[in-house]
Amino acid sequence: MLFASLFWGFIAGFALVIGALVGYFTNIPQRVIAGIMAFGSGILISTLALELMEDAYTKGGFASTSLGFVGGALVYTFANIIISKKGAKHRKRSDHHQSSEVKTEGSGMALAVGALLDGIPESIVIGLSLLEGGKVSTVAVVAIFLSNIPESLSSATGMKKAGRSKKYIFSLWIGICLILSLASLAGFAIFSHFPPNVISATIAVAAGAILAMIADTMIPEAFELTHNYTGLITVLGFLAAFVLSKLQ
Repeated sequence: MLFASLFWGFIAGFALVIGALVGYFTNIPQRVIAGIMAFGSGILISTLALELMEDAYTKGGFASTSLGFVGGALVYTFANIIISKKGAKHRKRSDHHQSSEVKTEGSGMALAVGALLDGIPESIVIGLSLLEGGKVSTVAVVAIFLSNIPESLSSATGMKKAGRSKKYIFSLWIGICLILSLASLAGFAIFSHFPPNVISATIAVAAGAILAMIADTMIPEAFELTHNYTGLITVLGFLAAFVLSKLQ
């Protein structure tokens, strides 16, 4: 099971590398990137609403689920405020909003921390999904994989425009992929002997952090260019994840 959690965490995280490759070496119109971001947001919202929160409630009831959900959002929000002030506010933007190292010293490190902040809750969820029956949640892995691509695609495009080097960009995303693999492993190894209410709260924490991340970073980037179509595209992403959950 330890290897499985590491493997599936790596698979989901590798989507970040794929997205970075596409963003750096292709010239996808920003409107298309924004649309892909909206679609990815819908996928994640569907997964946390239909999979994560339901699983958390089943394991621990309202109390642990509610406390964990709000707690995860609070932790993410405060951490996001801190790194945003350091230069990572526009880390998922594909345009010229991202800060360069010349404009904001230390923003490169802030970008890396921000990317980890966004990805770790998702990876922990993958590890936690293995605790029940030793079988990974296919829906969670596919949903996280599909949502990771637009995140890094948009972010890597913005990094390139901000003057970040190729070495920095790909070292960042490959490193994050490996760290997220370890986060998935930790999700399984650390919580494998914990009581259901603790696991419930942990799943809810991850769900709260993911929803806060979507609202703070993904939807704003999508709405910047897709405007009135953002809601429709997000709904299509939600529907895609919903159908996938019923087909498994």
